[in-house]
Amino acid sequence: MIVQITLSAGRTLGQKRKLFRRIADNLAALGLRREDAWINLVEVAKENWSFGLGEASYAPPEKALA
Repeated sequence: MIVQITLSAGRTLGQKRKLFRRIADNLAALGLRREDAWINLVEVAKENWSFGLGEASYAPPEKALA
């Protein structure tokens, strides 16, 4: 099984390792072998997120033109 998660950049390596283990453990509880869990994190800068309205949700506001 391939699990791909897109998230904002900034997590530590320790946090990522903990997430990988947790996902593998949870899938194993459903009957999947831990070695068959492929997990990929896609980290993006916060300014690359838009949660609607066509706006960069985390980017600083644009300055008004004078």
